[in-house]
Amino acid sequence: MFGVIPKMLWHKKYPADEDNLCSWALRSLLIDDDTHLTLIDNGFGTEIDQKTLDHYHLFDTKSTSALLAENGYKSEDVTDMVITHLHLDHCGGGVTRNTSGTLVTTFPNATYHVSKAQWEWASNPNQREKDAYFPEHLAAMKKSGRLNLVENEGLLLPGVAVRFYHGHTRGQMLPYIQYNGKTIVFVSDLLPAWPYIRLPWIMSYDVEPMITLEEKKNFLQEAVEKDYILYYQHDFTTECSTLKKTAGNIAVGEKFQFSALATRE
Repeated sequence: MFGVIPKMLWHKKYPADEDNLCSWALRSLLIDDDTHLTLIDNGFGTEIDQKTLDHYHLFDTKSTSALLAENGYKSEDVTDMVITHLHLDHCGGGVTRNTSGTLVTTFPNATYHVSKAQWEWASNPNQREKDAYFPEHLAAMKKSGRLNLVENEGLLLPGVAVRFYHGHTRGQMLPYIQYNGKTIVFVSDLLPAWPYIRLPWIMSYDVEPMITLEEKKNFLQEAVEKDYILYYQHDFTTECSTLKKTAGNIAVGEKFQFSALATRE
């Protein structure tokens, strides 16, 4: 997860256990604006073979459908499924099997939004990323007739704009969400957790690390200037943070739980 960064450095910020494993979260985000019910990413899902899952040591898992139910929604209520990228941990929950055993979309009434660049990349993956994509999942999304391949940055849905990033994988699509006068950025795998605010800290998963470095530099500068709130998809302990300027650098600011957003000024 930390690539070439020595463990003696990253371990102080993000501890590992005796087996050299770190705990990571896998969050989605639901946006209800009374006209659209938008879900951003949907986790591993249930249609991934056990051999693949065994690499991840999943714990404390709940299906996206179960989490929706806990908040008073059904899968049929989702109108828009925004997928940041098509790696299995971000989109696997978007498909399920019907009673006849056929793979279908989990959210039958939702439009599935994916960047065109990422769709084309995932449809013909390189050897490094091949295991992260499941062709049968993509086929079910396409067959649904509700796939929207996003070609341009900008406003995608009311209050939700998107931008493309290419370092982690080609065409990663990050949502910029307007809420209570603030901009919340679902930073996905551009910044998997708060320690990655340090520019050289880049995952070995990234296909173009030098592009990631430049994208992070530009993003962090804009984020601190415009006081964005960062929503971390993979950080186990920190759900959200702000940024702050230090002596010549940008560092993590206030850390807080997502539930605190409703009371922030």
